[in-house]
Amino acid sequence: MRIPTIFSGSNFANWNVRIMESSFKGQWKEVLYSCHEMSEAGALVHPSVFPPILKACTNLRCLKQGYSVHGYLIKQGLESYASIGNSTLDFYMKSEDMDSALGVFGSMKSKDSVSWNIVIHGCLDQGAFEDGLRLYRQARVAGFEPNISTLVLILQACRRLRAFHEALIIHGFIIRSGFSDIISVQNSLLSLYMDFYDIESARCLFDRIPVRDIISWSAMIGGFVQCGEAHVAIGLFKEMLSEPHVQPDGVTVVNVLKACTSLGNIDLGKMLHVFVVCRGFSCDLFIGNSLIDMYSKCNDVDSAFKMFCEIPQRNIVSWNSVLSGFVHNKRNSEAVKLFISMGKAGIEADEVTMVTFLQAIKNLVHPLHCKSIHSMVLRRGYELNKLVLNSLIDAYAKCDLVDLAWELFKRMTRRDLISWSTIIAGFAHCGEPNKAMTIFEEMNQLQEKPNAVTILSLLEACAVLSDLRRSKWGHAIAIKRGLSMEVEVGTAILDVYSKCGEIDLSRRVFDHMPERNVVSWSAMIAAYGMNSRAHDALALLAEMESQGMKPNAVTILSVLSACSHGGLVEQGLYCLEKMVQNHGFEPSLEHYSCVVDMLSRAGQLDSAMDMIKNMPEGIKAGASAWGALLSACRSYGNNELGRGAAVHVLELEPSNSAGYLLASSMYAAGRFWGNVAQMRELVKKRDVKVVAGYSLVHLENRPHKFVAGDVSHPQAFEIHAVIEHLHGCMKMDEDK
Repeated sequence: MRIPTIFSGSNFANWNVRIMESSFKGQWKEVLYSCHEMSEAGALVHPSVFPPILKACTNLRCLKQGYSVHGYLIKQGLESYASIGNSTLDFYMKSEDMDSALGVFGSMKSKDSVSWNIVIHGCLDQGAFEDGLRLYRQARVAGFEPNISTLVLILQACRRLRAFHEALIIHGFIIRSGFSDIISVQNSLLSLYMDFYDIESARCLFDRIPVRDIISWSAMIGGFVQCGEAHVAIGLFKEMLSEPHVQPDGVTVVNVLKACTSLGNIDLGKMLHVFVVCRGFSCDLFIGNSLIDMYSKCNDVDSAFKMFCEIPQRNIVSWNSVLSGFVHNKRNSEAVKLFISMGKAGIEADEVTMVTFLQAIKNLVHPLHCKSIHSMVLRRGYELNKLVLNSLIDAYAKCDLVDLAWELFKRMTRRDLISWSTIIAGFAHCGEPNKAMTIFEEMNQLQEKPNAVTILSLLEACAVLSDLRRSKWGHAIAIKRGLSMEVEVGTAILDVYSKCGEIDLSRRVFDHMPERNVVSWSAMIAAYGMNSRAHDALALLAEMESQGMKPNAVTILSVLSACSHGGLVEQGLYCLEKMVQNHGFEPSLEHYSCVVDMLSRAGQLDSAMDMIKNMPEGIKAGASAWGALLSACRSYGNNELGRGAAVHVLELEPSNSAGYLLASSMYAAGRFWGNVAQMRELVKKRDVKVVAGYSLVHLENRPHKFVAGDVSHPQAFEIHAVIEHLHGCMKMDEDK
């Protein structure tokens, strides 16, 4: 655009007036059209008209024309006008050309409050928080007085940069300047204090606000949720509902839903769902996703899926939320189906989807799916995402493909503690504890400091090996790293000792734990049960209750298991009945299966069968219950009842060798050789992999494992010779 020379005569004054009027009305196209007319007519532009022209260029995104105007202003020496300089600065800032804006600002000879507000506001608005805060400091030295919008943005910058000390100084200025009564400033301060977990200051400020708006309430409710005080957040929400002039908005609802999720308060969550529908918020995608997340984490995945189906428009977060819900609630097969339908719907999986789906694959032990996801990761370029890679390593290991997990681990250019912990746990899970410990030692040599998760993985390997010497070594490392006092690590250590048969060491660790949770108590009770000390397990349960610790489902399962192995049937049944009456406990399938096992071991086969037949509605006996009954039928020679149990076991777990071996053993004991042959034929036909049993003997603090038919032990032939001799002696005693 050609800019004419300045003219002050009255002939062209009407164009200048027209530009000013159009600018006042926000008719930006008219401003530029009039400017174009003046240019074509060779009319002269007054300096006061340039700010509206630059503003028109800003609003219409006419960047080239704005650059031309700036060039003309420089040539004419008009940029020294404060209003023109500020308008140019504003044009560049709003055009997101920060370098040019800072250049204009630096060359301005006189900067007023408008200049400082524009440059600070522009930097902060574009996310250049450090530049904005630096300029704010310079402005304050120059005597600059910020406006309200700049103060709000400065406080936001302090939150982003974690500059709490700077924020306190700004708060002091706000009080001195009389801005502390402005609601937008008050709300910004509330959010800031909550972000820094300064709940006391936030609450004090909140209580002093005479008229709180919905933003004030949302800031406090969201802040308490973020600080882990979900119950306080819900209390504030109820208090807010009593305020007649305040109505919850979408942000408030989302924050309260998060509080419900944290507390597992599904009843309040359902009430909020009703409120959402009544207020017409049900079309809000953000609220819909929050409802899915709430239902999923409150173990009502059916409602979560229903909510998912009702959302008119879904995004990747919607799919990921319901997928995570299925996995979280152990409905992994449905998670697989959802993932497949996600692909059919044309939704591209992201990193979160991959990680969540790998959890389902790991739980289902699907090696083929695991490889397919790996291919997808490579195609999508997610192999640089450590979270995805760590999840993939974990899934491979849990799918018994630890060699592939190891290859993937070795190819990682950057490993974190999660990577090391995952591969160590993977080898332990796959029955290679010595390899797991070797990797841990390699990690130590690289001076990678283990954390609690790594120590837990190492202790898992020690538990698999059942080597007392190695277990003490793992315990020593935990002490050296200062992690042995953590409740999770302490629990793992006592569990390791119990699996080594050192129950007294387990109890010593338990007694020295500075903090115990329900998992610790349950683990110690299970340790007693594992080591045939059922009376001690019951005594510890009583001690646990006397200290105000409420048993959970795992605790009760541990007690029932201890009673089962100790032959304490009446005590076990009494314990379960007491838990139902005193604590409102609802037994699950695992508890009923354990009772069946307890009755079966004690020879009360009819009672065990009655328990299976009379399980509550919605609970159906699984393979573990029928397997316990089948094992007892073999031991007590009840072939008639055992036949029916065998049918159920093989029907429920056709790929598990244990059922075939139990049935075959039972038939062999009863000399039903035709049935024995039938079992062998089924194993061959169904290609069932038979897992051999083994014995573990500790000698001089070293474990010795003996598997049927295995001669890998260095003293195998000597041991077998001794066994043959002992067998002969026993035979001679029988003949006598």
